[in-house]
Amino acid sequence: MDIIATTHQGKVRGRVEKGIASYRGIPYAAAPFGVHRFRAPAPVEPWEGIRDALEFGPTAPQRPYRPPLDQLIPDVDIPGDECLNLNVWAPRTAGEPLPVLVWIHGGSLRNGSAAMPLYDGRAFARDGVVLVSINYRLGVEGFGVFPDAPDNRGLLDQIAALTWVRDNIAGFGGDPGCVTVCGESAGAISVAALLTSPRAAGLFHRAILQSGPPHTVTREKGAGTVRAMAKTLRVPATAEEFARVDRERLLDVQDGLTGRADPVSGGPGFHIVVDDDVVPADPPPPSVDLLLGCNREEYRLWFVPSGALDRVNRLTLRLALLKFRIPGRVARLYRAGRPDAKPGVILGEMATDLLLRGPLNRLADSRPGDSRPGDARPGDARPVRTYFYEFAWRSPVLGLGACHALEIGFVFDNLRHGEALSGPDAPQPLADVMHRAWVDFATSGDPGWTAWDARRPVRVFGHPGTSTVLAPRQEELRAWL
Repeated sequence: MDIIATTHQGKVRGRVEKGIASYRGIPYAAAPFGVHRFRAPAPVEPWEGIRDALEFGPTAPQRPYRPPLDQLIPDVDIPGDECLNLNVWAPRTAGEPLPVLVWIHGGSLRNGSAAMPLYDGRAFARDGVVLVSINYRLGVEGFGVFPDAPDNRGLLDQIAALTWVRDNIAGFGGDPGCVTVCGESAGAISVAALLTSPRAAGLFHRAILQSGPPHTVTREKGAGTVRAMAKTLRVPATAEEFARVDRERLLDVQDGLTGRADPVSGGPGFHIVVDDDVVPADPPPPSVDLLLGCNREEYRLWFVPSGALDRVNRLTLRLALLKFRIPGRVARLYRAGRPDAKPGVILGEMATDLLLRGPLNRLADSRPGDSRPGDARPGDARPVRTYFYEFAWRSPVLGLGACHALEIGFVFDNLRHGEALSGPDAPQPLADVMHRAWVDFATSGDPGWTAWDARRPVRVFGHPGTSTVLAPRQEELRAWL
């Protein structure tokens, strides 16, 4: 059955299946090409009549992941220029306005889309949360740093999408005063930037960071990939000259430079840069409730399929310690806790803590602790709360273990579309528990366990059994704090 919703730009036609209304491919900004290429997002022109929102809209230009990651994280490629679009899932009928969860996909700021089946929002809508997933510009189009173009254009796209949510979500049954922004990997890095951006102030009220820490670089460093591309293209490193290059050629050169890079081993890539406009250099602490965490063995998504886990030997490990400036005492500490582990495991464990777990712990530590009963005085504002989690269930697929991105299918209660990473027998009870925590946080700000304080409580999602652990692996963690 079809259903009609009204936005400020015009009416859209969605579809109802099993009590859930879905609207796909709604534009929130003008197509970022032609006169709008390498510019800040521009408003959508209103339309007459009813616009179909029955199919996913175009995805941002990109090249797929290289083998073997392309089999584990399959991209969706939908051609077209109107890639600044979003999708909405909501209950067919609702009384009071419902909480809203806005999903920002990951992909190293150069891959991914909201059209991936894994991000289907029906389970959230089923449980009383309006789910919005967004596309934004990627790679050089969204995050290339030029002297003649606005910085952080992909982040500006996300802000434009959140502005659309504020202005339009009531027409879909959502509460614009109860919006949680949630992202994974590069999506979480984006959320961390949004938390401090004056441009995003007031557009959301809670935030979730899954496997992505606060991370920005200087404009000078951020421009490095554009300079390298310009050298290959033999054109000046300006937006004006890049706009003259055929889009497919631009993608080929971008992929040639960045396609083999990953968050653990590094390499050329794209970053959010400090520009003192969208992203300030010295931001205040985030003033909204946070849910944040990572997976127990993040590194295995890159180390296992590529064979790096077995290729890393003692010499490689020593060179990596020098590259990342990791003191020898830290390596000895990790070896002592894993006496039979391969050098690749030692390196991966340290990389996970250095790049993810440590920075996320620092973010949690930088915020006021939750007040204990009796601490608050009448009239005091409730302090912001922070909740920390770790995903520990180990996938049997290829020995991936508790790798990067594995938790997404559990969060979305969508294990069927997460089988490439989890296998066909992933535990549904764990998905029930984890999905419910995200629903509860989006609804009330409380996912169901103790807020962060001096005891450092971490909710460990595993199967069988999910529990709260105080200060897990504290001795290793202190090496990075």
